[in-house]
Amino acid sequence: MTTLLLVRHGETDWNAERRWQGHADVPLNARGRDQAETLAEQLGGEDIDAIYSSDLSRARDTALAVARRLHLSVVVDPDLREVDVGAIEGLTADEARAFDGWQGEPIEQHSERVLRAVRRIAEAHPYGRVLVVTHGGSMRRVHEHLGLDAGGPFENCVVWTCAYENGTLRPLD
Repeated sequence: MTTLLLVRHGETDWNAERRWQGHADVPLNARGRDQAETLAEQLGGEDIDAIYSSDLSRARDTALAVARRLHLSVVVDPDLREVDVGAIEGLTADEARAFDGWQGEPIEQHSERVLRAVRRIAEAHPYGRVLVVTHGGSMRRVHEHLGLDAGGPFENCVVWTCAYENGTLRPLD
């Protein structure tokens, strides 16, 4: 069994403003950097074999904070990226309501991409414990795959644990 610790990146200004980020490479803000350091402290005593991250800086910088603490490197995987939200990128929810229907990457395509990455990571570390720093939408795709209701948005730097065994994902939390 491989244990996966899935984490949403630290806060950005766009998170605080409730703007759609998608593929925009919005950096962590001061609070997000503090959250990443707190996460590093929280996971500092954990036995983690590897750290993977989305290629977007908000996730990568969150992962790097933990990696420094654990003396590990970060493997960047673009398949862990957030869903491409298309024309609503940078808009608030109210502003996005002006658009008729979803404008971005199909959710099914995002799900396939994220699940492909999660499986690939788990299979590269059989019996390991792996930290995967990604995005709220990407974590939501894993929850949906498992038939779980994620509820509202994932909090920044929240850790959610699942297992991968015999080709199957299952929740541990």
